[in-house]
Amino acid sequence: MDMPVRHSSDIDLFSDDALNDPYPLYRQLRDQAPAVWLRRHEVWFLGRYDPVRAALGDWQTWSSAQGIGLNPVINEAWRNALICVDPPAHTEMRKLFTDRLGPRQLKDIEATIQQRAEALAERIAAMGEFDAVKDVAQDLPVGVIMDLIGWPEDVRGGLLEMAAGSFDACGPANARMHASLPRLQAMMALIGETFDRDRLVSGGFGSTVADAARRGEIPREAAIGLLAGYVVAAFDTTISAISHGLLLFAQHPQQWQRLREAPQLMPAAFNEIVRIESPIQNFSRVATRDVDLGEGVLIPAGARAIVSYGAANRDERHFAEPERFHIERRPLDHLGFGLGIHGCAGQSLARLEGHAVFSALARRIGRLTLAGEPQRALNNINRGFAAIPMRAER
Repeated sequence: MDMPVRHSSDIDLFSDDALNDPYPLYRQLRDQAPAVWLRRHEVWFLGRYDPVRAALGDWQTWSSAQGIGLNPVINEAWRNALICVDPPAHTEMRKLFTDRLGPRQLKDIEATIQQRAEALAERIAAMGEFDAVKDVAQDLPVGVIMDLIGWPEDVRGGLLEMAAGSFDACGPANARMHASLPRLQAMMALIGETFDRDRLVSGGFGSTVADAARRGEIPREAAIGLLAGYVVAAFDTTISAISHGLLLFAQHPQQWQRLREAPQLMPAAFNEIVRIESPIQNFSRVATRDVDLGEGVLIPAGARAIVSYGAANRDERHFAEPERFHIERRPLDHLGFGLGIHGCAGQSLARLEGHAVFSALARRIGRLTLAGEPQRALNNINRGFAAIPMRAER
């Protein structure tokens, strides 16, 4: 596709260096124009806050129905996932989430999450040295979500391993994307087999989806897409947010002290974590009509565009000192959980888990410090870590 040179770039946002630290590149692209054509991947990039927010809130113009990935393989594999379906089909599918995962519906498991968080904090305080990813961030998302969905015990380990890194498949057709496909295919096969054999535990979210499919309210493929989408999103994104939060508090001890002094700041602190290190950095949409963004940028109907949560959340046009981690910022309008009909359906659960973990740790840990070099888990879409060696002091 021939695009105007004035608003194009050879930046590769999916190289190892870019995935390790994308923020200088995001700023360069934001400063260039409201949207920039990335020649390497033949896709537009939206990185400023206002255009990203507008796109997320306008599914009629920026459709997810052709997939949110950057290659046809994942868009076909996930064509029945909730995030890849627009209304009217999306409305009934999402209701299955909100009926079980809304704030009021989660009251039943809030006590369980609090108890797990308290036990986790006691364990970390006793350990002294720990891995922020494996010892803390993975604990609640894995344990709680496996129970909430109702996966049989014997498939849980396999699902977790297969789901790890599955967001790689949403990137462009690079080596990282191709390497992720065997795990993605294995995960979809395991979910399909579990569904077909009616092995989801009764009373869980999974059985609710399965029952809806068997009543004919949604197709089998849609049920499997819902289950797959929640496995991937619920694990990787919440683990990423908690991991980043621990690292940020270790790097900014004054902010940790402030949270300990004022525990009521916990909701604002978690919003700030998700703003400054958005777990999902980029998804894409397809324009259904010509979109004039000003400054000479006209995105034609049918063009695919990256809608960058990570770039928008660090846009200095909207957030003062966006590179600064400040838990009293109260960024209620951050885009880390998306927005509109495709906003994260599980964000209430993610907040519940994040608030519980950090609040429990703040009551017991006087200081968090790094005990080694953090190891990034480079991923085309999800920004996370493989390991963060840390030390906890009472």
